[in-house]
Amino acid sequence: MTVLSLPRARTSHGFWFVAVAFGALMAFGTLPTPLWPLYQARDHFGPMQVTIAFAAMVAGAAVSFGTLGHLSDRFGRRRIIAPGLAVGIVAALVMAAWPDLPGLIVGRVLTGVAVGLMASTATAYLTDLYGAAHPERTGSGVPMLTSAVANLGGLALGPLLAGALAQWVPGPLVTSYLVLAVVIAGLLVLVAVTPETVDPRAAPDGRRFALRPGGARLFAAAAVVGFFAFALMGFFSSLGAVVLRGELGVTSSFVLGLAPFAAFAASAGAQLLLGPVAPRRLMVIGSVLFPAGLAVTVTALYHPALWLFLTGAAIAGAGGGLLFKAAVTETVLAAAPASRAGVLAVFFIIAYAGMGLPSVAFSVVIRYVALAPTMVGFGTALTLGTAAAVGTALHTGNRSSR
Repeated sequence: MTVLSLPRARTSHGFWFVAVAFGALMAFGTLPTPLWPLYQARDHFGPMQVTIAFAAMVAGAAVSFGTLGHLSDRFGRRRIIAPGLAVGIVAALVMAAWPDLPGLIVGRVLTGVAVGLMASTATAYLTDLYGAAHPERTGSGVPMLTSAVANLGGLALGPLLAGALAQWVPGPLVTSYLVLAVVIAGLLVLVAVTPETVDPRAAPDGRRFALRPGGARLFAAAAVVGFFAFALMGFFSSLGAVVLRGELGVTSSFVLGLAPFAAFAASAGAQLLLGPVAPRRLMVIGSVLFPAGLAVTVTALYHPALWLFLTGAAIAGAGGGLLFKAAVTETVLAAAPASRAGVLAVFFIIAYAGMGLPSVAFSVVIRYVALAPTMVGFGTALTLGTAAAVGTALHTGNRSSR
């Protein structure tokens, strides 16, 4: 893979075009979160159906990451991101026109395909564009910070936007999708004029997944940390609004969007606040905030209070965001430069499995066990898993630095 030499001004503008497009598509991924209770009330399905519809996106993303996520290393970044945005527009139109469960599942699978095309490619593209615009800043953490904030900041804005539109604009199960489809279409135009950074004529080594010497342990540890960080995000994305409505009696669509917004916004905010901090220190801080937030969230179920639930979501989200940023940074360090997108694609497959599988298990268990004790078990499992993953990552990092 050869990175092209490009004019600084165009790459500087393109950097922000790609960052905003990345955020907008991720916002679409969580857009239905405050709408799930509306679908439930209309079609009389339970948390299991909600989780299945949510997990359909995870399945689509996993397939897309696995089969397409590496292609930008060979064919170019823009040539993969532009189709990803186009698929996102199609998904939004499908969900607006076909608001029944089969249509939601089809739309969510397409959403996952779009995310799979976007996430690893955009992360690599931002690194390329920033390097081309600022060659004197080799090794800067700005691209990774921007990527992480665009990813999780977008996930935060989706539920807030949908909740506001559902609360105050007619046609809540249609309007949100159409609004974001228009936004993504505009961003597609901007991405189309962003310079390409990869020369497709260069002969790559043909490997989708290549690590630096000694990078295997570092990558494996980072991927497991990403799994547990996204498990928390998956819970608030798929079932956060359902819990607020069913357990705390919240009926406002806007307020229903606040739980996932609090988690993802705190995640992005923590990354901005602690951006310069070294990845291993971020993991330590995140591993403390993560279980603390889960404990507060569980407390809110035993002593119902909206403010307590939102506080717990924010604290846990901040911890998860720091863990995610550290894991992405470690993954990029472990990757061979010519396979950066391919390695990130595998990382995101594992992270998105974390977003889907624990939430599906949670929705199965609450059919037979009360929500509060299930949440205690869920929080305990995530806490222990995160502690083990972070401990392994820190030990691996110490060995790698010797």
